[in-house]
Amino acid sequence: MPGRVAGKKAFISGGAQGLGAAMARKLAAEGAKVAIGDLNLEGARAVAGEINAAHGEGIAFAFPLDVSKEAEWIFALEEADEAMGGINVLVNNAGISLRGNIEQLAFEDWKKVMSVNVDSVFLGTKHALKYMRAHQPGSIINISSIAGLIAAHNSPAYNASKAAVWLLSKGIALHCAKQGLDIRSNSIHPTFIDTPILDPLRQQFGKEAAEAKLARQVPVGHIGEPDDIANACLYLASDESKFMTGAELKLDGGISAM
Repeated sequence: MPGRVAGKKAFISGGAQGLGAAMARKLAAEGAKVAIGDLNLEGARAVAGEINAAHGEGIAFAFPLDVSKEAEWIFALEEADEAMGGINVLVNNAGISLRGNIEQLAFEDWKKVMSVNVDSVFLGTKHALKYMRAHQPGSIINISSIAGLIAAHNSPAYNASKAAVWLLSKGIALHCAKQGLDIRSNSIHPTFIDTPILDPLRQQFGKEAAEAKLARQVPVGHIGEPDDIANACLYLASDESKFMTGAELKLDGGISAM
């Protein structure tokens, strides 16, 4: 049986670990070719190698990518388009979090978070659309956060950056519709997920205590798994979601319902 995204060609930023790696594995398992762009090229190559071992050579590719650099986006997307024979799914996943309240956070750290979390979505989308136009229908999937919808006292840069990704996703959706393109844009908003982004908290409190502390904030009583987000990515990448654009999927264990 063909997979749910058979024939799709996806470019995923930040795919060397965590959510990006889980989404790459999921899309490949359901029939897509995947290109993984990451600052950690060795890690990206390892994930691509794992996918090719499971599904056959020529399914996954890895490229160096600093998502805050326009020239690197241009190079990686051009190489990915050539390797896969097109791009029709873009997953803007790369992101970082630097904590500190509005008085403590250094301006340089603010700018770094904005560059990685927001500039990356602008640059990735701006330069991917050239390739996606030629391979419609297409889907742009931007990984925001529940922190882009609900604020905290000690995460001004992360809150602001992920809120920007949320609204930028809607603007991209309207642009594509106005241009008459069959290219959709949506955002995904996870809460705490079992990925390396939680490592600083694990190091501070210990793994079990840290995850229990986070779980107490989630109505369903536990943190999420990478596949919870990968499954949402699969839906948005597939033609099953062909009427969904300019929308957001909140995968937050009920936090936003409180």
